Amino acid sequence: MTTDNRIKEVVILGGGTAGWMTASYLGKALQGSARITVMAAPSIPKIGVGEATIPNLQKAFFDYLGIAEDEWMRECNAAFKMAIKFINWRTPGEGAAIPRALDGRPDYFYHQFGLLPEHDQIPLSHYWYHKVSRGEPVPAYDHACFAEPAIMDAKLAPRWLDGQRATRYAWHFDAHLVADFLRRFATTRQGVHYVEDELVGVNRGPDGAIESLATESGRVLKGDLFIDCSGFRGALINKAMGEPFIDMNDLLLCDSAVATAVPNDDERDGIEPYTSAIAMKSGWTWKIPMLTRFGTGYVYSSKFSREDEAALDLCRLWGLDPERTPLNKIRFRVGRNRRAWVKNCVSIGLASCFLEPLESTGIYFIYAAIYQLAKHFPDKHFDPVLVDRFNREIETMFDDTRDFIQAHFYVCPRTDTPFWKANKSLTKTESFKEKIALYRAGMPVNQPVTDETNYYGNFEAEFRNFWTNSNYYAIFAGLGLLPERPMPALTYKTASIAEAEAVFARVEQKRRHLLSTLPSNYQFLRQLHGK
Repeated sequence: MTTDNRIKEVVILGGGTAGWMTASYLGKALQGSARITVMAAPSIPKIGVGEATIPNLQKAFFDYLGIAEDEWMRECNAAFKMAIKFINWRTPGEGAAIPRALDGRPDYFYHQFGLLPEHDQIPLSHYWYHKVSRGEPVPAYDHACFAEPAIMDAKLAPRWLDGQRATRYAWHFDAHLVADFLRRFATTRQGVHYVEDELVGVNRGPDGAIESLATESGRVLKGDLFIDCSGFRGALINKAMGEPFIDMNDLLLCDSAVATAVPNDDERDGIEPYTSAIAMKSGWTWKIPMLTRFGTGYVYSSKFSREDEAALDLCRLWGLDPERTPLNKIRFRVGRNRRAWVKNCVSIGLASCFLEPLESTGIYFIYAAIYQLAKHFPDKHFDPVLVDRFNREIETMFDDTRDFIQAHFYVCPRTDTPFWKANKSLTKTESFKEKIALYRAGMPVNQPVTDETNYYGNFEAEFRNFWTNSNYYAIFAGLGLLPERPMPALTYKTASIAEAEAVFARVEQKRRHLLSTLPSNYQFLRQLHGK
């Protein structure tokens, strides 16, 4: 007789974005073979700072659930995000208006999602720098190598009015609306159980694994697998299981934020199809545009600014009355758990790891972890091979992203405030040093991705190498750091250098076509949302 060792009861603690994304995904992946229960306390506030995403969200998550893009966008007041626009990162001072840097160019650049073209198996970025090194007059990297910056400058949509995509994009949305939408989806379409209650105790067995959760109302929720989506509290993974959190404030300084929403006159001002990251004296401010409003928050270091100072600086930036503006004040921990999965407890979302949302990675961390959990889903034996592999995948994902975020601050030429000066002397990991060295030597940092079909369809490959050469080049070149020399192999390819001019010409042709045919972002979003 064969023993059924399958997981039968999954209990998820936390009803925010992480909790309901996890419940929805596992509801599909487990095909009804396990009972899934989400327990959340209505009194526990949701952070909700992750209102911007990256492009694979639809393919890796919503398509898997069978939810069409327009369906969830309408439910969540979603808008488009084609890039992150970095403002004021090279010029002393602060402000939403764009100053001119020391080289005379406007101090902004885009880190965008369009795939970097290549020629002769060499990214177009290296042909661009070859021109720069020879003193040729060329546009900035983003405008020279991509068609999309001009589209964003004009506040156009990334889709035509018939719904067809014109380029790659991600999304802005209200994270609370996404959580509510997925709660309705999971409970009505997938049979996920929802318990509104407060956690008061965790019961563990002789082997240290969790047996059940005790609630304020007297319930005892038994389970085989427990997933901690309790946010920064880490109620299960840290408090109950005692797993240490590895603080990384020696690598990244920002540990706090003040946030609010600001009304926007869409008809007068348009809706920007990108996230803005505006440099401030002790950190940076995000701007996430949606219909009728934009979300904004000042991410800062408590070592260099007090909470009241940060609140005043944010309000001054947007001309808000600090006495009347409701502000969400957040203190966050920077780093990750030593292990995201311990015995029968898996941490996902803020309970697992956190980096400031400079590259909109918060929600990506959630569904990437869910994807890996479904791939390594255990039975009641909890094979250590599966657990260890999952933990290595999460560690690699986080640490690679941490290096990429640190690169923004380390390479940034600003030294006009104590915060910006301090970023130049932070600890640097060996992996970070290697990436800087490769770039300076004219070599690609990580492998480029050029096949759009594989990029969308192979989440596994993307998960292992998300921050590609194109990402690093956008940040380094945008901040004014250029290689010390052109890519050595390229200097031998005289014919390829000449032929690459046709690639630059195609970029320009695409730019002109999109500028002449795309609707405004405001026009498309009004049509989509029926406004």
